[in-house]
Amino acid sequence: MAPRRFTLIDDGRLLEVEEAEGLALAERARAGGRPVALDPEERAAYLGIPASERAGPLAALEAPDFTLPDLEGRPHSLAAHRGRKVLLVAYASW
Repeated sequence: MAPRRFTLIDDGRLLEVEEAEGLALAERARAGGRPVALDPEERAAYLGIPASERAGPLAALEAPDFTLPDLEGRPHSLAAHRGRKVLLVAYASW
């Protein structure tokens, strides 16, 4: 009987391995702090990027400037608040 195959998607690469090896790799990734989406019935897993790798680029991102009016019609730009935390609440009524 041929070994059952297991599909891993890791950093955009598709890996085909034996089922036992695939499950072991998924568990090792999870133990290492990586998010893992596992479907044992389909014999497939997706290994995500660790939070430590995602945090750096997110912390360095800078939102593009824009200007919006407040409820009294006075314009406010994001650039006027650079260096401070800003909470922007947006909604749609459609």
